[in-house]
Amino acid sequence: MAEPHRSGFACFVGRPNAGKSTLTNALVGSKVAITSSKPQTTRHAIRGIVHRDDAQLVIIDTPGLHRPRTLLGERLNDIVHSTWSEVDVVGFCVPANEKVGPGDRFIAAELKKIAKRTPVIGVVTKTDLVKPEQVAEQLLALQEVMEFAELIPVSAVDGFQVGALADLLVRHLPEGPQLYPGGELTDEPEQTLVAELIREAALEGVRDELPHSIAVTVEEMLPHEGRDDMIDVHAFLYVERPSQKGIILGHKGERLKDVGARARQQIEGLLGSKVYLDLHIKVAKEWQRDPRQLRRLGF
Repeated sequence: MAEPHRSGFACFVGRPNAGKSTLTNALVGSKVAITSSKPQTTRHAIRGIVHRDDAQLVIIDTPGLHRPRTLLGERLNDIVHSTWSEVDVVGFCVPANEKVGPGDRFIAAELKKIAKRTPVIGVVTKTDLVKPEQVAEQLLALQEVMEFAELIPVSAVDGFQVGALADLLVRHLPEGPQLYPGGELTDEPEQTLVAELIREAALEGVRDELPHSIAVTVEEMLPHEGRDDMIDVHAFLYVERPSQKGIILGHKGERLKDVGARARQQIEGLLGSKVYLDLHIKVAKEWQRDPRQLRRLGF
């Protein structure tokens, strides 16, 4: 007898930079979540959809859970907690190349509160960066942190056990029909994805203190006048201080030009069309701490 079709939601949690977004993209088979080496890159719950003959798995990539220092940080943590209450299974990601630390134990303590009703799978990520014995040590260290429904090591970079992780997640989903039409890889609005791609390009090569201060809004996207093969994208990059504006601009505007070129290439891939990208920088003073500005920027 054929196995019943399963469908449902999973989410990855972990401290910032544990490889959650890269893993989401690897499972979906396409880029739906932006990635960067900077912590706190993910700021929204992005949904990626894995279509299989036997199941439809919707993965929600959440921001890294951390002890917040700003109102933005508190809002990001709220996104994580509200996502946990909606999913069928949780993957707790810990990188193989970093010791299990206080941040991981903080998350484990939070997860224990939901573990009775929602299975939690321990996922050791980035196994391509270490030797097999270090992976084994990390799996043992993770076992000490909390009781998991399953434990699995993976690498999104070389594809090691990505399929096996999908099987594990699917096993914990309820029986049910497809939730999204076949072919859809995310339910994010195009404007959100475009804004995220611009932010990803802006994060490349900036100083460590800057990433938190960058926000992007897409004001409008519309067909280019007189051309049906081109889309105009008008967007604002927000920073918190005038000095940061100079960092993003670079010498004679070279850095902003570079950000625009990188972002445009990714956006054209996403939209399947030529793109004219119009980028401007605005200063929104201390926006991470200002409820009114956070609302305007979509938080």
